Formats: sequence, structure tokens, C-alpha cells
Amino acid sequence: MEIFKSVNTEASKEFQKLLDSQFTKTQSLVEGKIIEGIVTKITEKFVFLDCGLKSEPILDINELKTIGLEKKIKVGEKIPVLLERLEDKEGNVVVSASKAQKIKGWDILVEAFEKNEPIIGKITSKCKGGVIVEHVDTGSLMFCPGSQISDTPLKDISHLMNEPQKFALIKMDKVRGNACVSRRQIISSSKKEDKAKIVEKYKVGDIIKNAIVKGYSSFGCFFNVNNEIDCLVHLQEISYSRVSHPEEIFTIGDKHDLLVISVDKEKLQVGCSIKQLSPDPFEKISNYELNKKYEVKVIKLMDFGAFCELEPGLTTLLHSSEISWTRKNVSPKKAFKVGDKIMCVITEIDKEKRRIAISHKLTIDNPIKVLSEKSPVGSIIDGVVDSSNDYAIYVKLAGYDISGFLHCNDLHYTNDPETELKKYKIGNKIKVKILEIKEDQQKVRVGLKQTQKDPFDYFNDKKINETITVKIISSDNKGLLVQPEGCEMNILIKKSQIAVSASDARPSRFVGGERIDCAIAELNLEKRKVSLSIKLLEEIQNKEAVTKFSSPLSGKNLPFSTLSDKLKKKDKEKK
Repeated sequence: MEIFKSVNTEASKEFQKLLDSQFTKTQSLVEGKIIEGIVTKITEKFVFLDCGLKSEPILDINELKTIGLEKKIKVGEKIPVLLERLEDKEGNVVVSASKAQKIKGWDILVEAFEKNEPIIGKITSKCKGGVIVEHVDTGSLMFCPGSQISDTPLKDISHLMNEPQKFALIKMDKVRGNACVSRRQIISSSKKEDKAKIVEKYKVGDIIKNAIVKGYSSFGCFFNVNNEIDCLVHLQEISYSRVSHPEEIFTIGDKHDLLVISVDKEKLQVGCSIKQLSPDPFEKISNYELNKKYEVKVIKLMDFGAFCELEPGLTTLLHSSEISWTRKNVSPKKAFKVGDKIMCVITEIDKEKRRIAISHKLTIDNPIKVLSEKSPVGSIIDGVVDSSNDYAIYVKLAGYDISGFLHCNDLHYTNDPETELKKYKIGNKIKVKILEIKEDQQKVRVGLKQTQKDPFDYFNDKKINETITVKIISSDNKGLLVQPEGCEMNILIKKSQIAVSASDARPSRFVGGERIDCAIAELNLEKRKVSLSIKLLEEIQNKEAVTKFSSPLSGKNLPFSTLSDKLKKKDKEKK
């Protein structure tokens, strides 16, 4: 071996230069960086690369095919790879072409995200909550939520699959290497650009023809104009008259002319008015007078009333309470049709509130008042059972649009009211008597039993303590149920009123069908109350017998009748 005594020779300097260049090249290769390798050898399964290292790294051919680098599998081609390890346990260099491609793709995505630029991708598959999007340039996979696929709900996205299209990067996680994209943002931004061009076409004062009612809100109505833009007509710009909600005036699908009153190019909004297309109809309100009849046209029906026109543009409300005198909660939709012309009376004109109130029932006679004139209280009139509830039935009076109230207690004088109520069905014809008419409350009370003979009239000429003959109907622990002869009423004689003697006051002594006498113990014709008593009759008879057959000196002839007098005389003598 040759030993050099001096390092300043030409040979020493050349060797030092060669050693430094090799060392510098090795130091520049750091694990985790992307380097380029030149294909030097190709076998059936592997590709050998020259990366300027002490050994040649190897790549699996299938890996290159998977990431779309089939064309690079040629000797002399350059392939970018990620240097994972300079040396593993066996001393080999470990590189990866797929990881290099992914990192390069991530860098491109990061750059596009920072510059807020769209990328080209295609939807490759569906997943939970959205779809997977592949970046066309790098093959990187990204996630697109279902809500970001389109600006309108889509039931089928088959037409979007594998089609290159623009996406906006909305979120990137550098730590996890995840990217989230949105197709909806691209669509919305393009629509915004288109909408800006559309808004520029409109100017204040323009008239839009045949705009279609699209939807309502609490503050106005939205109209679709030529299928290109939606315009808002504020609640106050719908009509000169008071409007609580747009649905009172409009129906979805209706066509109306609009006047452009505002254009906001920043918010891309066009404001319109309907009422300003016509003169203020309230200027003509002086042509109308209170409490006079006018013909109106029904233009819209609501649950609470009908909107009518006195003339085009002059709208008024006919409330449901002003449709009929007698029917409560009348449904305007059943009473009228849109387009009907009816007579109404103007009941109120409020110029400050711009409100007109009308009444239809004032144009017809009040049936309650007519009834009180033609069939006053006490009259008997035909009727038909109209409806019923748990305690009464309602009778539609013949010749009148009135339903009289018939309480179950007024169905029959003696029968059980609840049982009697069940006998009457809707449609049954009956005669009733007018018992009460309340014009202020629009109510009529009628009775059925009042058209029949009152069994209580039997007691009109009777008095208390008077004796009557009754027939025993039945007996129980409470007493005897009897019926006076010539009367259809059943009256209960209480157990305590059967006999003077307690031993004889037994209801079981009677089996039913016997005829006995009893006395009237209590009688109130106004309250229709009567009480009968066998015991009272016995007491009356005993008193009469004592009065009639007894002597004033009775009892004086007894041997001890004066005993007390003699004892009192002896006491006085002793003193």
C-alpha cells in the first residue's frame, strides 16, 4: 500500500474532491422527501431504479399500474418516489411511488384551497353521508357531503357519476390528510353570477306581466318571473285594504302584474308592488253610505269569512258572523262560491284604518223577529228533529230558518227524561209549543209535553187533607207507588206514611192492584208538587170519630175519676 506523505499533491486533491461530491449527494437525500429514480431494469414483478444511492430501490409493477403509471415502465423513464428509508434491516432502500403521488396531489389541493380555486373531480362512489370524489389530475380521493352535492334535493345522482365537473374545496385536514369538497357551492356561485345579470335587466318603474304566485310568508308573497327570478311583494304592497296574510288574497299558481319599486344589486333582490298599479280605491269611498245595501262580488273564501269587492280594488271582509241570523259558525265555503254576487249592507267605514265592514244578514229579515210576530210565545208549530245531544234535541221550525231548543225535561210530563230523549231521531216530525223567544240572543225554546194534557191538572180543584182513591201499582222498601183514579201520574207514598201504627206500616202488606183511599198531605200547584199519605187519612178519621161519638162528660163516671180531688182536699185540712 502506498503512503502519501503530503495531501497537497494533485492525486490527493482529486480524491478529496470526489469524496466530497459523493458525501454531499448522500446528505441531500433525506427520508420523507420525494426524489426521482431512473428505471434501469424491469422484471416480471419488479422495476429497479437508480436514485444515486449505494443500492437500487425496487418497486412493485402492480403498484405502478394501480396509480396509472403503466407508461412509465420503460428503461430510462423517470419515476417520482417517496424515500421512506435509506436503509432497512436488510440494508435495502425503501421507496413508494403511490405515496409520492398522493403527497404531490395533496400539495396541489392545498395550493388550490389557499387560492380559493375550484378543482376538477368526478364522483366515483357513494358512501355514508355523501359521495367519494376523485381528483382528476392527481387521483386523490375526497369526501363530498350529501347536502353539498346540489342546491336542490336530488333523489337520483346516477347522471353525475364519473362525470368530470368542478368542485370547491371547503375543508382540509392536514394532520389526517382529509379533504372535503362541495359541488353545491360551485352551482350557487354560478347562479349568483347569472342572477346578477338578470337583476340588471330590471329598473324601478318597470311593469312585469303575468308573474306567478310561488309561495307565502308572514311578511309577503313571492312571485316567479319568467322562470328566472323570484320577486317579493311585501304585505303592505299587496292591497290598499288591510291584509293579515297573503293567502287571504292569493292562491298558488295565480298570475298577476307587478310594478318594480326597488332593485338591490348587492343583495340581488327585486321588490314589487301590486296596489300601486291602480289608483287608491279609498278615494272613491265617499260614493258609499253606511246602512245601505250594495251588491258585492265574492273574490276569496276563508274559514273566518269572505273577501268581497264593492268595485275592482275596493275590497271588504264579510265576517262569518254576519252571514246568517241564526246559524253560528257558518262556513263561508258552504254558503258562497267565488264569483257569487250578493247583497250586503255597509256597517262600518274607517278611513284611518282603511277598513270597510259589511253584513249579509242585514239584507234579510231576522227570522227570530218574524217568528215572534207570526208565532208568538204559546203558539203550536210543526217541526223536524234537526240534531241532538245528551240533554236536548234541536227542532227545525217549519217555515223558518230557526232551530228551537227542546230540553229533555220538556218531552214528557211523567216519563224519565233520558229514556224519552232516546226515542227521537233526526228527521222525526213533531209538534211543539213556543215557550220562550230571546231576540237579543237569537234563541228559541220549545216544548213537546206542553202540547199534551197536563196530568197535574187533576189536582187543580183538590185541597190539602182531601181524600182521594188511588190504585197501587207496586211496592218496595221505599213505600207504595200509586196512581190516582182519573190521573196518569204515578206518586210515591213513603213507607212512613202508610199507617199510624208502625207495625202496620209495611209495604209488603200490598201486592199491587188494590184500591185504597189516602189523603193529600202536601200540594203546590206552582211547583207541581204533591204528597199523599194513608197515615194522615187514618188520623183525620180517628179525630172525626172522637169528635162525633165522644161525650163531654166522658170519663167522669169512673170510680177513681175524683181521687185526685179528694187527696188535695185532705192535704188542705191537715194544714
